[in-house]
Amino acid sequence: MLAAALRSAAELVVTALGVSVLTFLMIRLIPGDAVQVVLGANAEVTPAQIAALRAQLGLDQSVPAQYLAWLGRALHGDLGISLWTGRPVLEEILPRVGVTAELTVLALLLAAVLAIPLGCLMATARRRWADYAIRILSIAGITMPSFWLGTLLLYGVAALAPDAQVLGWVPFAEDPWGNLQRAALPVTALALPVLASLARVVRASMAEAMRQDYIRTARAKGLPQRTVVLVHALRNALLPFLTSFGIMAGYLFGGSVVIEQVFALPGLGRLMVGAIAERNYPLVQAGILLATLTFVAVNAAIDVLYAAVDPRIRRA
Repeated sequence: MLAAALRSAAELVVTALGVSVLTFLMIRLIPGDAVQVVLGANAEVTPAQIAALRAQLGLDQSVPAQYLAWLGRALHGDLGISLWTGRPVLEEILPRVGVTAELTVLALLLAAVLAIPLGCLMATARRRWADYAIRILSIAGITMPSFWLGTLLLYGVAALAPDAQVLGWVPFAEDPWGNLQRAALPVTALALPVLASLARVVRASMAEAMRQDYIRTARAKGLPQRTVVLVHALRNALLPFLTSFGIMAGYLFGGSVVIEQVFALPGLGRLMVGAIAERNYPLVQAGILLATLTFVAVNAAIDVLYAAVDPRIRRA
């Protein structure tokens, strides 16, 4: 377990450096000039003022020099200053992270809690009506984009419960019930496609596990069907599920960008969309780096869970 954790930590550091380089370079490839965007179409701006602002932002240096300077500050916890507000980008990002994190965590939990029993049901009821019905629903769930599903949910709630509070955001600490009310629809829109995908993964891995010799041995010993499925088969079928679960964490973050627009949520994805339009380099770099590190950290934790679920990985 310790070796797996150390290996995951080393991979996290290497990945973070690679992502920081790619993010820094890609931001510079966005068409437009951040200085021109900040100054606007003001005819009174002189070339000297433009040069002074470019020097203040460090844009007069070469790209490698800009990256090294930014990396040095980032290692000390300074991710830069927002070009528009003049505030540290961490102060801009941290209030928004809670919204996106709550949506992502709740959607992942909802999808995982429902996917495991549904996948087990499909695997144990193969070629029966329950298997066919859930498979059809799962295919429909995978093909439905989150933004379209979110729009349908909005229309449905508006028609059935016009007084329901479903738009905007209230922090959980201020109003727990109001927070859950406003989170219900976006979480559902995010979770359903993930639920459909994870349920199919569980079904496939459970169907494979149920054909193994140790399952026949457990049945020959007279163990109840519930014990055979939940204790012996499910544990060995969890590795593909964990892999897909880690990948879906990144998918949910990408989907939350659109969902935050649909439901008018002040999350990190919505902030990044505005920052890209404004050419707010420091804010975009910090937001993408934070999101990527979170995704990599989740997958590193999944690698550690592999060793906990399967003892053979600990001995490898």
